[in-house]
Amino acid sequence: MSARERDRLKVLHEVRKRHITQQQAAVELGLSTRWVRTLMKRIGVRGDSGLRHGLRGRGSNRKAPEELKRRAVELFRQKKQARLWHDYGPTLAAEELAEQYGIHISRETLRHWLIEAKLWRPRCARVERAHLWRARRARYGELVQWDTSEHNWLEGRGEKLYLIAMIDDATSRLTARFVRHDSTAENLRQLRCYLEQHGRPVSVYTDKASLFQIAPRAIHHRDAPAQQLTQIGRALKELNIEWIAAHSPQAKGRIERSFQTAQDRLVKGLRQVGAKDLESANQYLQQVYVPFWNRRFGREPQRAGDAHRPVLPGTNLDSLLSIRQSRTVSQDHTISWDGVTYRIDRHQAARGMRGARVEIERRLDASTWMRWRNQTLRLEKCPPQGQPPIARAVTKSRMKPPREAWEKALARQRSQQARRQIQEAYERLPNRPIWQAMRDSPPPSGGLL
Repeated sequence: MSARERDRLKVLHEVRKRHITQQQAAVELGLSTRWVRTLMKRIGVRGDSGLRHGLRGRGSNRKAPEELKRRAVELFRQKKQARLWHDYGPTLAAEELAEQYGIHISRETLRHWLIEAKLWRPRCARVERAHLWRARRARYGELVQWDTSEHNWLEGRGEKLYLIAMIDDATSRLTARFVRHDSTAENLRQLRCYLEQHGRPVSVYTDKASLFQIAPRAIHHRDAPAQQLTQIGRALKELNIEWIAAHSPQAKGRIERSFQTAQDRLVKGLRQVGAKDLESANQYLQQVYVPFWNRRFGREPQRAGDAHRPVLPGTNLDSLLSIRQSRTVSQDHTISWDGVTYRIDRHQAARGMRGARVEIERRLDASTWMRWRNQTLRLEKCPPQGQPPIARAVTKSRMKPPREAWEKALARQRSQQARRQIQEAYERLPNRPIWQAMRDSPPPSGGLL
């Protein structure tokens, strides 16, 4: 019996002894007079235990059956020992049990069962630094968050992959694809996929990576424009899409949290289907994971309507989503770029091209074009010139083996003997200086006259 029930019992005993009335007891206990009469009847029938609630010690009518609990825990244990669910949490495990085995239980129920079976260790919630909350954009297409996630997506089964994703801020709808490199060309391909599926968003929200923000050139550089942009920044400007830079990862938390979910659920899904290369990973991503994400985590915008704008008629996306550089046309109507020489077709060569500063664009289909005045001309690679380098014959090393002590002594003796012979031959020369001849010749026996 609890302390509260003991206090009630004391007051009710006072009522039975007629020390106080039922109305006074109701005021003291904060109960109604009718409920005091009911408690007095229970005490009269069952004694002091009549104050205890009738359901105390009994299981809940909504409690899951024990057989269901044993089956769910045993399935989780078997999957964990087989290294299939060894990194699954209660949330994902509850979904897999419902989908594969028809066991429908909440994640909290499963979490308590796993903790009781010592298959899951509860973790204390970390107190993180709070950031200012930003409301979602009101309409679909007003803001798109764009980023790349580097992770071991295939868990060593294949090549290293990167996940480039774009998520709408108002609805959390996801557009993503796997690539081999986090490069400008691959991000431009992702932008083209988004434009073809949804249209032009009002603005994009990215980090300050070198793909989106360039180190400014000196103002005296001949190719330094008034507003210095990267290749992606220039394409966004031509598409009339606003670029917004995030000052911290938490500022674009919606896509960062989507990457955390993908690094958990998407990795396990790729493991189940046995994805080993880029094609199979993208197939699972587009056919299974992205529809699951949009169905599970997507939401309706606050305001109806689509803020996406269609691509303007006549827009050449091949030219717009390309990598451009400025180059100078040589006197022979050729252009050099990245160690490769390109030539202009003789039928397209015009007066004023030689020595002109032109803009070269490398498109996503690997073709190269030149923009000169109001013309766009296709360039062709020049065949390599000159003979291939002649392979030199490999000569043996000229290093001699170390000499013995007697060989070194014999070589020293021969060197000294050769020096003496050279000195004697020099002394016999007739044209020696007189001072040297007088120094080397002995004085006469009779002395000087």
